[in-house]
Amino acid sequence: MMKRFNFNAASKALLGAGLLSLVLAGCGGSDGTDGQDGAPGEPGLTTLSIDNATTLKADFTDASISNGSVSVTFSLTNANGVAVVGLTKDYDLRFGIAQLTHVVDTNSDGSTGFDHGYQWQSYINVTKAPSNVPTDVDNLNPSTQTQATVESVSNCDNCLVDNGDGTYTYTYQNNIANVTTPVSVTYDADDTQRVTLELKTDTLAVNAHFDWQPSSGMTSGIQTRNVVSIDACYTCHQPDSLKAHGGRRLDLANCEACHTATSGDPESGNSIDFTYMIHAIHRGSARVTYDADGNEVADPYKIVGYGGSVENFGEVNFPQTPAANCAVCHVQGTSAPSDAALFTEEKSNTACIACHSEKPSAHHSSTDCMSCHNAESPYPGTGSAVKRHGDVLKAYTLAQEMSVKVSNIGLDANGKLTFGVQVLDADGNAVDQTYINQSSRMVVGWDIDKDFPAYSEASYSNRRASLSAGTYDAATKTYTVTITSMNMPADASGKTFEIWSTLQACFNNGGYGVDDIQLTDCSADNVRKVYIKQDPYKFVWGTTGEDDTATVATRRNIIDANKCLGCHGQEIVHNANGVNCQACHTPDKTLKSDSTYPGGKVPTSFAFKVHEQEGHYLKYAGLGSGTVLKTDCSTCHTDDGITLGRDPDRAWRYGDTDNGGAEIWVSSDAGACLSCHQQYLTDAAKSHIETNGGILDGISADDVKQRAAETCKTCHTPSQLMEAHGN
Repeated sequence: MMKRFNFNAASKALLGAGLLSLVLAGCGGSDGTDGQDGAPGEPGLTTLSIDNATTLKADFTDASISNGSVSVTFSLTNANGVAVVGLTKDYDLRFGIAQLTHVVDTNSDGSTGFDHGYQWQSYINVTKAPSNVPTDVDNLNPSTQTQATVESVSNCDNCLVDNGDGTYTYTYQNNIANVTTPVSVTYDADDTQRVTLELKTDTLAVNAHFDWQPSSGMTSGIQTRNVVSIDACYTCHQPDSLKAHGGRRLDLANCEACHTATSGDPESGNSIDFTYMIHAIHRGSARVTYDADGNEVADPYKIVGYGGSVENFGEVNFPQTPAANCAVCHVQGTSAPSDAALFTEEKSNTACIACHSEKPSAHHSSTDCMSCHNAESPYPGTGSAVKRHGDVLKAYTLAQEMSVKVSNIGLDANGKLTFGVQVLDADGNAVDQTYINQSSRMVVGWDIDKDFPAYSEASYSNRRASLSAGTYDAATKTYTVTITSMNMPADASGKTFEIWSTLQACFNNGGYGVDDIQLTDCSADNVRKVYIKQDPYKFVWGTTGEDDTATVATRRNIIDANKCLGCHGQEIVHNANGVNCQACHTPDKTLKSDSTYPGGKVPTSFAFKVHEQEGHYLKYAGLGSGTVLKTDCSTCHTDDGITLGRDPDRAWRYGDTDNGGAEIWVSSDAGACLSCHQQYLTDAAKSHIETNGGILDGISADDVKQRAAETCKTCHTPSQLMEAHGN
C-alpha cells in the first residue's frame, strides 16, 4: 500500500520556498549554462565477516623485501567475490617463504659436482630430535633432522593489519637477509621467491602462494619449477584425501615450499623432500632393497606422525601398471605445467632412490644414479633413465598396436563352441605363434546384457581355453580354439555372446646392453609378457553359429572404463584387456574365506571387490585418508550408473555374517548396497530393506527371483543416492 504523507500549512510554505529558490538558482548566471557536476562519492563497500563466511578464497596481490624484511598484501573473498573482513592474529593463519635456488654440488676437491637444477629452499627451518619413537616398528632409523616450516601469525601482535576492505598486510617475523642456521639460505634478489599462506577455520581451509623476482618485480617470465599439476593427482585421488596436516595444506605449491631437500622425519630417519616422499609413497609395497648378500628385502617407506602414529606406505598398492609410466603424474602437452618435461632432464638422484631405494640393485649400492643413467654420456651398456623407463613402456605401446581377430564361429561335431583366432601386428599381418604366450586364453560369455552366464550354468573357468589347447595352422597362422569344458546354453538362440582375449605377446626386457624393445620368442629367458588390447567380439547366436543379421544387445551403463584405466593404466590386477572384471566376477560367483571379515566368508563379485574387499579406500595400515573416497560414486560410475531397479532378475551370493559365513542369496538392489554396507548393517536397516521388497536370506538365486519385489527406486533416485553418499 502506498503511504500517504500529510503536510501542514507551514511545511507547505517551506517546501514551496525551497522549490522556488532552486528554480531561481537554475535560471541565474550570466551565460545560462548548467552548473558543474559534483565530485563522485565513494562507492559503498559490501563485506562479510569471516565468522559468517561459508566459502573462502585467498589471493596475494603484492610482496616486497627490504633489508630482509618481507611484507605481503593479500585479499580474502568468498566464492561470490564478496570481501571477507575480520581476520585477526587469533585465527589459525600461517605464512611460509622459500627461494628457488640453482643447486650444484661441490666435490671434495672443490670441483663442480652434480647439478640438481633449481630447487626450493625454505628460509624458515628448525631442528627436530626424535620423540615418541615406536618401539615395535621395524625399518625406523631415528635421527635428528631439520625441517622446513611456516610461521604462525598468533606469535606476533602487530604483524597482521586488517585494511577493512577485505585486504590485509602481513610483515614476516623472520628476516631472510642472513639465514645461516640450521640451514643456510643466501637471499638473492634475482632468484624467484615464493610466499605461501595457510588459513584454517573450524569449517574452512584455504591456501595461496605468490611467486616473484624481487630485482625486477616480475611475476611472469621468471625461473619456475612447475613440474606437476594437482589435477593429475585427482585422476586417482579425491580432493579431500589430499588435505594434509589436519586438513590445513591443500595446494602443491605450498607442499613444495615446505617439503624441501633438507627436510627429514626424525622418528623414521626418512627424507620428506617432496620429490623423494611422493615417489617413495607411490612405490608402495613394491619398494624393495637388497641386503649385503644380494637378497631382495622389503624397504617400506614409513613416516612417524604426531604422538608416534606410524604411516606405513609399504602397505599401499600403487594401482598404475607399469609403475615406470612417469607420464601418469608428469603430464605433458596442452595445459600442462610450464616445467612438465623437467623429469626428462635427469637431474634427480632423489627421485630414483625414492622408488628404487638406497640400494637400487643387487649389483651396486651407489645412489649417484645420474652419473651412469644420463642422456649425454651414459655408462657403456646402460641407458638414460628416460630410456630405461621407456623400455618398459615400449612393450605396452607395441602390444597396443596389435590386435586379435576372431572368425569361423560355430560348433564342432560334439556340439562344443569353436572359433578361429589370429594375432595381428600393427599392419594387420598375422603374427607367428612363437611370439605369443601359448598359455594365455580366449574367454566366452553370453547374457552380457545382463550379468553374464549364471555361475551354476557355466563358471568362468569352464568358459575359457588356452591357445595351447587348440590347433595351429602355421600356413595361415591361425588357431582353432574349442571350449571343450563348456556346454552351450539350451536357449542360446538369440542371445548375445562375446569372445574376448587375454592373449599376451612376448617382448625382450630393457636393461643392460639392450638397444631396442621388440617381439621376442616366448621361450627365451627373461621375457616380458604383455596383454594385447582388443575389444571383445560380440555377436548374436543363431542356430549353429553367428547370426550376422541380428543386433547385439548392450549391457546397462554402470561404470566408465576410462576412469578405471586412468588410474590403473595398462593392467588391472591379473588382466589388461579392458575392464572385463565383471565377466568373471559375476554377482553369483562363489565365496572365499577371509578371517578378517564377519562370518569369515566374502563374496568374489566385482562390486564387492571394488567397493569393500579390495578397496579403493586406504582404511588399512593406519592410513587415515583415502586414495579414492569410496563414498564418491562418480569416481567410477557413469552419471546413470547407480540407477536402481534396472536388473530385478539379478541375485547376489553372500556369506551370512552372523552364521559362520553360511551361503545366503540377496536380491538385486539390496545386494548392490551390501557390497559396501553388509558388515555395518543394523537391524533397522535390514527391516527397512525387507519391508520394501528386498531379500536378505534367500536359499538360492531362484528363491530370490521368486520372492523379491524391491521398490528401492521409488525413493532412492540417483540424485538422492549421490547426495546420501556425500557427492
